[in-house]
Amino acid sequence: KNRLHYFGNVCDAKMELSKIGRIAETEWLKTFEMRPDMNLLMADFVVMPNHFHAIIIIGKNEYNMKNEAKDAMLCVSTRESQPINQFGPQSKSLASIIRGFKSAVTFNARKIDASFAWQPSYHEHIIRNSKSFNTISTYIQNNPKNWVNDKFNA
Repeated sequence: KNRLHYFGNVCDAKMELSKIGRIAETEWLKTFEMRPDMNLLMADFVVMPNHFHAIIIIGKNEYNMKNEAKDAMLCVSTRESQPINQFGPQSKSLASIIRGFKSAVTFNARKIDASFAWQPSYHEHIIRNSKSFNTISTYIQNNPKNWVNDKFNA
């Protein structure tokens, strides 16, 4: 939130994680252990001083195959996995993964810094082909090296 550098600093083109940055990294890794039923695969990710980038692959699973509204290429649900008329937070979706990750980081980060907060929401993009995957993957890998010119470097 407010582009504060909660997660650490970039020094000599390498990310040096703070305690909160290590929490974010640990909670991201736990994401895949905690949800074996969602058939998740971890691709590139990077914790930056004031934001986080990741590619998450959601494979076919019983939750994203229930709905008719799916991305045909990747079998990723394009809406929440519960019936459309159900109110409240939905589970077994990308939104629930991000919500759980951000919640766990916040819970643990506030033990260190009570003012810790994320920006509301998040940005998502469905990667539809290998060229796009490679471009985004390269961007994530090079993010610390390019930090000096990054739009998020306040």
